[in-house]
Amino acid sequence: MKQEQKKLSMPKLFQTRGIGWIAILVSLIALLGTILAFNMSWLIGVIWLVLVFIALMFIFKTLREMSEDTAHYLTNLSYRIKRSGEESALQMPVALILYNENHAINWVNPYMQSLLGDEIIIGQNLADVCEAMEQAVETAIESAETNEGEDEVTTHKTRLAFKDRYFEVTVQTDIQVIYLYDVTENEAIKQNYEDHRLFIGLVSVDNYDEVTESMSDANASTLRTFLTRSFTNWMDAHQIYTRRTAVDRFMIIGYDEGLKQAESDKFSILDDIREATSAQNMPLTLSIGIAYHELSINRLAENAQSNLDLALGRGGDQVVVKAEDGEARFYGGNTNPMVKRTRVRARVISQALSDLISQADQVFIMGHSKPDMDSFGAALGVRRIAQMHDKPSWVVYDTTQPAHSDIKKLLVELSGESRNENAVIMPDEVLNQATEHSLLIMVDHSKPSITESEPVYQRLRERVIVIDHHRRGEEFPEEPQLVYVESYASSSSELVSELFEYQPNNRARGLTRVEATAMLAGIQVDTKSFTLRTGTRTFDAASYLRSVGADGTLIQDLMKESVEATRDRSRLIEQVKVNNGVAIVVGEDTMTYDPVVAAQAADSLLQLIDVKRSFVITRRDEETIAISARSDGTENVQIVMEQMGGGGHLSNAATQLKEITTDQAHAQLQAILDEQAETEE
Repeated sequence: MKQEQKKLSMPKLFQTRGIGWIAILVSLIALLGTILAFNMSWLIGVIWLVLVFIALMFIFKTLREMSEDTAHYLTNLSYRIKRSGEESALQMPVALILYNENHAINWVNPYMQSLLGDEIIIGQNLADVCEAMEQAVETAIESAETNEGEDEVTTHKTRLAFKDRYFEVTVQTDIQVIYLYDVTENEAIKQNYEDHRLFIGLVSVDNYDEVTESMSDANASTLRTFLTRSFTNWMDAHQIYTRRTAVDRFMIIGYDEGLKQAESDKFSILDDIREATSAQNMPLTLSIGIAYHELSINRLAENAQSNLDLALGRGGDQVVVKAEDGEARFYGGNTNPMVKRTRVRARVISQALSDLISQADQVFIMGHSKPDMDSFGAALGVRRIAQMHDKPSWVVYDTTQPAHSDIKKLLVELSGESRNENAVIMPDEVLNQATEHSLLIMVDHSKPSITESEPVYQRLRERVIVIDHHRRGEEFPEEPQLVYVESYASSSSELVSELFEYQPNNRARGLTRVEATAMLAGIQVDTKSFTLRTGTRTFDAASYLRSVGADGTLIQDLMKESVEATRDRSRLIEQVKVNNGVAIVVGEDTMTYDPVVAAQAADSLLQLIDVKRSFVITRRDEETIAISARSDGTENVQIVMEQMGGGGHLSNAATQLKEITTDQAHAQLQAILDEQAETEE
């Protein structure tokens, strides 16, 4: 048998192109030498022929031995490779699982069995053993089918947890095998790195000056000591370093591990401080901005300050945790904001507004889409301030869009005043008319996505002023020239009315009767006839507007509703379902409702016994679903609406959703409410 193999192996060598050419060349040289030798002498020819024969025999013998050695080497190598493959499957520290077309386990190697202990999984389905492993196989199969016809992809990698360890999983679909590489140690190193990344936080005591201004030095010192001790002890318990930087400021530094602990506790220090100080009739609240996942310390500090500004802009008494490129997480914010703004700030803002208006060639004022009376009234007020500085100014509003009855009546009244007959401008006209020196003032909103005209905002985004009373959200104009966001105010009209006190005292160019009436109506609407979120400044603003001509009778006329609106509101209220203090109305998906009607329905639902929160879901137009949310002040509906892309106040919020039905919007809302309920439990 071996002799036959040897015979067969020789020709194979000569089949190689290089060796074949060498054999031909040697043969030609031998033949040529033999011919020359015989031409010289037959004796020399015989001797030469014998030498050639001996040489050829030696060459053939050498080649035969080389062939045998090579064959032996290859045979031995193949055996070793096969043996090592079999041994590695049994001995190597990689878990192997063979499965069949039904995803039942056929075989596991010894290493996999060592992980299982006494548990036997052969014969079981992958889904019963580990759902993540079953999902990995399904994904690998889908990937292979997707790439069919190309360079065939038969493997898929993923990572999963199994038996208290972490594995990198490779699925080879063509031979139905799963490889599990233990990466527990790598995961531990990665987790240790993540846990020890630095974060920086800045803390502000919201109303320290207001609380301590009438205290004696001894009482103020006692309060300060209590605040510092309570705050430091809570932070120490969560492995966070605390340092007081001012009488009402702290800096906190720690690792992500400590931040996760604080977040799991939902920063209960906010409630602890507020409740303890309120019991002593000196309520203090905290606002905290925390930044993380940034290598630059300077950048971390800047982001922490930005997050603190966001917390304060939202009314304080809350924590904002946000990475630079991540979404913000909010904690707290469950109390109504206390008044912090002063008339000094109103005077400074009024002067800054005057300076910016004076530098502009024309001024455009824009409220939010589907404006209510507060939005339109505040816009008219700001326009009048621009007029007092002799600047061309207009309220940007698309008159071709559907509007509620109060706005329609207001537009009719405006057209009847000679000073306001050209007060409104269409968005398309603004795009043609605006210059690089034009100024855009956004009132009653700060989110570009809900503004009256996004193209106008984009056109003038580098010269923007924001005047708003809603809590500031993540979406905000980039680098606005002036920001006057006061969530402590009842309405934007209240803020704007205060600005008039520090403008040139020229009644001939001051507010007209309709403008003052619209602003007073805006305050009345947002405060529910002065019953919600009102303070002394609210009544001062109302008093000022009455003094410059606001007409109560005209307000009544503007606020009158049509029979259709009343019926629509009643139809919505009839569909209410109440569960655990939450009233939810889901309007018909085939019917559109006016946003004011939906908001009024949400307000009315709070009058029901045991209802703390109300949500009204209606179709706004063919593409948009709107949700109006209200609370009695004990629950925060702003957080709920923010999770759905909206915003607002603790007790008054809303959102808009695109390309879904009212039932789908209800499902999303219910999922958030259920998650909140589970967290509170």
